[in-house]
Amino acid sequence: MRRALGLVLAVILGVGVLAAIVISVRGRLDTPTQQLTVVRGVIGSEKQPFFSDPDVIKAFRNHGLDVRVDTAGSRQIASLDLSHYDFAFPAGVPAAEKIRLARKVNTSYSPFYTPMAIASFRSIADLLVNAGVAKNQGGYYTFDVQAYLALVARNARWTDLPNNTTYPSGNSILITSTDIRTSNSAAMYLALASYVANGNNIVQSPAQGAAVLPKVEPLFLRQGFTATSSEGPFQDYLSIGIGKTPMVMIYEAQFVAQAALNDGSISKDMVLMYPTPTIYSKHTVVPLTTAGDRAGRLLLTDPDLQRLAIKYGFRTSDTTGFNKFISAHKIVLPQTLFNVIEPPSYESLESMISTIEQHMKGATS
Repeated sequence: MRRALGLVLAVILGVGVLAAIVISVRGRLDTPTQQLTVVRGVIGSEKQPFFSDPDVIKAFRNHGLDVRVDTAGSRQIASLDLSHYDFAFPAGVPAAEKIRLARKVNTSYSPFYTPMAIASFRSIADLLVNAGVAKNQGGYYTFDVQAYLALVARNARWTDLPNNTTYPSGNSILITSTDIRTSNSAAMYLALASYVANGNNIVQSPAQGAAVLPKVEPLFLRQGFTATSSEGPFQDYLSIGIGKTPMVMIYEAQFVAQAALNDGSISKDMVLMYPTPTIYSKHTVVPLTTAGDRAGRLLLTDPDLQRLAIKYGFRTSDTTGFNKFISAHKIVLPQTLFNVIEPPSYESLESMISTIEQHMKGATS
């Protein structure tokens, strides 16, 4: 009897010790979480995979921040009620500057950037080489925007291209973009086209914008339905392919991140064409609170977050790190881009977009 009682007491004692250990460990695990500062941001949807990465979440938590984000089109962010957010993180400088000025913020951070690029297929790119629109640079292509605008001006079809035996489509030769009314990538496309249409000068006023609109608005009006986010047309490019999306305006980072997965979604026939001139999408954090400022500074300066940005295809100040990453994944890109332009001011860009939006509504009414 005593022996059995002793065993029972030993079991009870063991359970008690185990419970104490579990409580102690749980307490140690819970303490840092309780000390985290919750930081809320609204970001361009193209950065959601980055912010959802467990390593990114961990990097922020190591600095005491629990960063939680909502997504929106970058142009939408500039017109949102931001009173409930600690930072805004659109994909482009014009929207960021609009937010910064409206909120009277003196600081902004641009932790990474990516050039605009055209995702296409080798057969399409070679057709455009023969037409004098593109040039093969060995692994990637350059794309003459002025020559392209000349094709659009006469509403050229793919079947109009000389010696076209590989893509006998009667569709207009158009780059698929996102919705110009909501998306930064479409706005950057407009910035490029308007620069060329304005005699290779940045549009600097609504009057200049109005003068070039007849040359550039067909790029958007002829597309029909367009997606609000850059992920939509890129996914069509990956899954549906050349029949629906022979050319799509994307962020280079999207292609790089997908190719680095090495899951077969980027085939050998898929290529990038770089517009000449080209433009960078500078992803810019506008801090709205002290906590948002901490998050912005970390994105710019923390080595782990900068390394993880490269993992998602973004270029950072660490050029060597980016080049090592693409080399390791056998992705051929231009290490340096020339003839890079700046976008128009938010007001000039907004003036052109507003007019295009009015014409879109007129076409559907």
